[in-house]
Amino acid sequence: MLKKRGASLLPLIALFFLPALAAAQTAGAAASGATDVERGAYLTAAGGCYGCHTDVKNGGQPFAGGRAIESPFGTFYSPNITGDTETGIGGWSDTDFLRALKEGISPAGHYLFPAFPYTSYTKMTDADALAIKAYLMSLPPVAAENRRHDLPAPFSWRWLQWGWRLLFFDAGPFQPPAGASEAVARGGYLVEALAHCGECHTPRNMLGGLKRDRYLGGTANGPDGERVPNITPDTASGIGDWSEGDIVTLLREGMMPDFDNVQGSMAEAIEHGLSKLTDADLEAIAAYLKSIPPLGSEKQ
Repeated sequence: MLKKRGASLLPLIALFFLPALAAAQTAGAAASGATDVERGAYLTAAGGCYGCHTDVKNGGQPFAGGRAIESPFGTFYSPNITGDTETGIGGWSDTDFLRALKEGISPAGHYLFPAFPYTSYTKMTDADALAIKAYLMSLPPVAAENRRHDLPAPFSWRWLQWGWRLLFFDAGPFQPPAGASEAVARGGYLVEALAHCGECHTPRNMLGGLKRDRYLGGTANGPDGERVPNITPDTASGIGDWSEGDIVTLLREGMMPDFDNVQGSMAEAIEHGLSKLTDADLEAIAAYLKSIPPLGSEKQ
């Protein structure tokens, strides 16, 4: 089900690291009086930042990076995103942060590898992105050096990202489906931008680009080699038989309609992120997933 790991499979040449709509794109936690830090805490959970940027397995500090992300192209290690000025993002300006998050370009001007899902985060509003930064900067800084990625050539050649971006990166804000209700528009923003579900639930071509015609159709070759399910409303291979309430229960509690529990990275995503969302936002995600075109199993 909705696999919310921050990691995406890395491309072959990916070598590392209007009023209703405006309201729909405001964080569910952004109730009247909420500060940027409070909103940012909520949005950080929705974005799955903890799961990818915390090396839980080896006892790493929250958001201090070092988590291994396995891919067919090598092993990537997530960076430190705490406010440490030497090893984290403490020296980043707002412009630096927005450029990295939404354009995939580091403060030094280097292309980031799409193991970091800037290809989805590009759809995030600047206000939400900067609220995330405000929250991260409010946390205790952790001095933790970033690990070098374990990538063989030519996958380690960062400059090749230039060509990959021309083929597979479309910058720009989220556009809700035509005629979408406020709930579906909000759910689409959460799924496509913040939670970046398509990065894991959409199969990729031989160059690592998303197969857009198979959006959310599942893949046998997900991050860390996991099988990722079809979450379109197809009755045979997807979630067509699920009610919106079933989807909400899965996202809040990790329990499927057959009473089996999700495992692996999805369970982790629910524990540290999706379970922290408001009922309204979980219901919006469910409404959006039930509104998209159903896709059958991909031919292997």
